Amino acid sequence: MKKTYSTKGQTCKVTFDLPSDVQAKSVSLCGDFNGWDPAKHPMKRKKGGGFSVTVSLNPGKQYRFRYLLDGKKWENDWAADRYLPNSFGSEDSVINV
Repeated sequence: MKKTYSTKGQTCKVTFDLPSDVQAKSVSLCGDFNGWDPAKHPMKRKKGGGFSVTVSLNPGKQYRFRYLLDGKKWENDWAADRYLPNSFGSEDSVINV
């Protein structure tokens, strides 16, 4: 994940990347910043086969998120700032902005 803060620090553009070894035809970024809606942040396939999307987030907060692969399999980001348990018996990735 790459974080780029605006010059005044009012927003932060975060680029979420998944490597090419992720075996999926489609990937969506889902999190509490988009109501966990897979339609809001579909990731684009990169030339090397990985996936990427950039999202603007408000600084000074932490956000839970996960990747939804092919509309059915949840995957965490192994470069996340930390992980927190969720109500489904697994963990969510967390980014501190």
